[in-house]
Order: sequence, then C-alpha cells, then structure tokens
Amino acid sequence: MTGKQKANYTYNEKMVKHMKILLMKITLRASWVHSLKEKRMVVKSIVQKLKNKFNVSVAEVDEQDVHQMIVIGAAGICGTSAQVDSTMENIITFVENNTDAEIIDIQKEDVEGI
Repeated sequence: MTGKQKANYTYNEKMVKHMKILLMKITLRASWVHSLKEKRMVVKSIVQKLKNKFNVSVAEVDEQDVHQMIVIGAAGICGTSAQVDSTMENIITFVENNTDAEIIDIQKEDVEGI
C-alpha cells in the first residue's frame, strides 16, 4: 500500500470516565545558586529523579533565566482521584527530601478524563 495510512481511533467512554490527569507546578527557591549553569545542574537532577521514580512527565516550565528560582511542572495519568492525590503528595515529599531548595509554592489540579 502506498501513501499514508490513517489511524483508526475509537472512543471508549468507560476508559475516559476513569482516567484522571495529574497536573502540578512546584516553585522552589535555591538561594545558594549563583549561576544558570549551577541551576541547570540542580534542575536536571531533580527532573530526572522525578521522571524515574514516578513515571510522570516533568520539565522546568518557568523562570528559566532566574538563577535562584526553579519552577517544575509535572503531568501524568492515574486511574483514580486517590491515586492522583497520593502521587502528588509523594512527589512533594520526594522534592522536599531530595533537594536543598525551599518549596515556596505548589499548584495542583486533578482533571477528569477528556
């Protein structure tokens, strides 16, 4: 067969109703950081650790040019609201225990399926 084949998508209402989307943004202050290079090392470490431990998408999402502020966004899919809440709390605890940066703000959202 030549040309591009179109994918066949189906809508599964039951699956969508049970899908919960985890969205959170954590703002940290790293007062000891004095250069963007130093900040990148801190951000890269915590982002990679979060990805590996929690199987979520994580990235620095704001304040990239401010060397003492770190803003990390995380997103993931869970089966229940309880799993979302538990994962969010575990992420916060993990960040608190694995970086010297101070958490100064946390924004969380539990979104129901599409």
